[in-house]
Formats: sequence, structure tokens, C-alpha cells
Amino acid sequence: MLFTLLAFAIALGVLITFHELGHYWVARLCGVRVLRFSVGFGKVLARRTDRHGTEWALSAIPLGGYVKMLDDPQPGDDSAMAEQAFNRKNLKQRSAIVLAGPVANLVLAALLYAGLNLAGTSEPAAILAAPPPSSIAAQAGILAGDRITAVNQQAVQSWNEARWQLLDAITGGGQAQLQIETANGLQRERSLQFAPGDVEPDGADLMAEAGLSLAAPKPKVTAVNPGEPGEQAGLAAGDVVIRVGELDQPTAGAMVEEVKKHADQPLSITVLRDGAPTTLTVVPQAQSGQDGQTIGRIGVMLGADFPMVMVRYGLLDSLTRGVSRTIDTVWFSLKMMGRMIVGDVSLRNVSGPVTIADYAGQTARIGFAAYIGFLALISVSIGVLNLLPIPMLDGGHLMYYIIEAVRGRPIPEKWHENGQRIGLGLLAALMSLAFFNDFSRLFS
Repeated sequence: MLFTLLAFAIALGVLITFHELGHYWVARLCGVRVLRFSVGFGKVLARRTDRHGTEWALSAIPLGGYVKMLDDPQPGDDSAMAEQAFNRKNLKQRSAIVLAGPVANLVLAALLYAGLNLAGTSEPAAILAAPPPSSIAAQAGILAGDRITAVNQQAVQSWNEARWQLLDAITGGGQAQLQIETANGLQRERSLQFAPGDVEPDGADLMAEAGLSLAAPKPKVTAVNPGEPGEQAGLAAGDVVIRVGELDQPTAGAMVEEVKKHADQPLSITVLRDGAPTTLTVVPQAQSGQDGQTIGRIGVMLGADFPMVMVRYGLLDSLTRGVSRTIDTVWFSLKMMGRMIVGDVSLRNVSGPVTIADYAGQTARIGFAAYIGFLALISVSIGVLNLLPIPMLDGGHLMYYIIEAVRGRPIPEKWHENGQRIGLGLLAALMSLAFFNDFSRLFS
């Protein structure tokens, strides 16, 4: 729990602080006086005032930050000081300051995605399992062992990249053209037509329902118990099992069941060791199972041998892909919001801080790359959310400025007050829905 809360606090603190830095940087460029930039909320633990008169504060609650600007001139301010007030700036400058926060989040997401592409990540190869006979993939001619090399003319190196390229078609419906390399090394094209998927937070995997899933991994020996049948037969850590008795290319579960059936009976096991096949004979030791039946055991621990690829790009490609991934994520987020509004997608997909904290902890435990990918995704979400035309959000202020540009003068104060009430109500309803969904998942 503590680890999850720490991962969540770091994520939220970094992303919201970067958002506020966007407002700060553009405000300073436009000549607005920034009174305080706080990292965190609540009681101030440390502070320092720079030469521009901005107080930089570190506060007790590390869940974001805020920028306090001089909104209106104060009594007694000279003309130079008065011109540093936010509300004295022209429409373009005020719009740029407000827009800078969400844009900073989108820029950060693009840089994080680019950094992952540049550093490289180890991901499962896009080698497919045999699809169910009635599935979309089977009807398109997909076979076991086929490897996806491109989706809609976009080259992919891994399963993760293939899933991302297919995400829009699978969730919203549409056609996807796959470039396939068969198990025999032949190049083939396959066309798949998807119906709009039923997107639920705890629903079925739409890729698997379409018949697209990773090939089952081969069993891999990860440890051998000293003195037990596996060691006596010559099995070693790192061996990849490709045959057990009469079973060819068995899964780990199938191998375990085959071993159980051969208590005190010789059983041949073929493994790949340093790329070369080696056949060994093991005699499973007879033991009593939980139901009292005699079963065989050989004293080894099994893991999964997934074919992995290192996905890495050069500097220019990484930046280009980072920007492209961010734009695609923004567009996909807006489409999902639109489908929620018209009822095509369940409102249960709206997540709140509890779910986000849970994902922060999970990705942090998986590894640094997964956590960075999570930060990028949440940074896009913060940027998109703040651009929504809801009063009290950055998008609401931009909406006011658009109306001001059309009218040729600022909106009346009464409009502003009513808008604030409406915005507060919408945000309260949204947060209530998010918390309801969070706790429904937590206790279901």
C-alpha cells in the first residue's frame, strides 16, 4: 500500500507540477508577475523568493502544485506594476498563458514516449496463437505461428505495437490490413473487419475475442532441485522444453500433467540448450497428490519462454513516434469521450484517483519502462481533461476568450459567475462518478 501511494504521489506531483510550469513559463514571457509557484499544497515547508519577486515554495502535501499570478493591479501600484497584472494582458496573451498548461502535459507525454523509444524496451514478439475457428482472425486466414509485421502499412516490431495500431479498429469498428510473416517465412496480407467492441473496464479482451492472441510460451526450466529426478536426468536452468513424451510443443500446464501421469516410468524430454535440441530421459518420482492419487514429480521449476524483441529507434524516429503516439492518444481519448456521451461506451470506463493510484503501483512494480509509459498516458489525460470546455478548467477559460473574441468585449461578470456554478456542478458530478466506479471495482 505504501509503495502504491508513493508511486501515485510521485506521478501526480510530477505531472501537475509540469502542467503549472507551462502556465508559469508563458506567463513570464508575457510579462505577468507570478507571486508564488508552489510544489505541493497545504503548509509551506520551505520557501525562496527569486529576483523577479516570485516565491518558490515546497508544501506539505506532494499532490501537484499551483501558480498564483497577479490578477489585477493593487491599490497604489504604479503603471509599470499594473501592466504586470494578468487581466491587463491582451486576449492572445491570456489565451496563451491558459493554453500553456495542457500543452505542457502533451509535450511531456511526447518526450516520455520518445525517451522510451530511444532507450529501447524488451517486448513480446507479435507471434500469434491459433485463432478459434469462428473468430474474425480465423475467417481472415490467420494461422498459428503467424507473425504480424505491419498494421495498415505501419511497420510494427512487437505485440505491444501491434495492439496499439489495432486499438482504434477493434474498439470502434473498422477494417485493418495486416502484413503477416508465416511460420515458414512467407509474406502474406490479411484483411480483418471488426464490429464496434463492447468496451468495459473489466470486460473481455477484445483482441482475444477477435482471435488475435499471443502464441503460448514454451516451458522454460528456471531452477532444478538438487538430487531430484530432473537434476539426475541432466535438466538445467535455461533449458526450453519443446517435447515431452508424445507431446510436441507442450505448454507448461500440459508438461506438468504429462509428468504426473508417468510416476516411476521413464519419460523422454527434448529441450533446446544453446539453440540445439537435446533429448533426456527422466523417471518422475512417485508422490501422493492432494486427492490421494499417485502422481509423478521431477523437481524442477518452470517459467515461460516468450520470444522477445528489443524495440528501439534513433533520435529522430523516437521524437517523431513520440509526437505521433501523443496525438493518437489524444484523438482516441476524445473519441471514447464522444462514445460515452452518446451511450456507445459504458460510463464505467471513467476512472478516478483510486484506480489511477492502483495502476501507478502496478506499473512501478513491473519496471521503470512501464511506469514511464503510465506517466505519459496520464499526462495526456490531464492535458485533454483540462482542455474540455468546462468552466473552472483551462478549456473553460479558453471558451470565455473565444466568446470575448466574437463579441469584441469580455463576457459579463454574471455570465462568468453562472458558468462557474455550472462548471463546479459538472466537475462534482464527474468526480462522484469516478469515485463510484473506483470503489465499485475495489469491492467487486
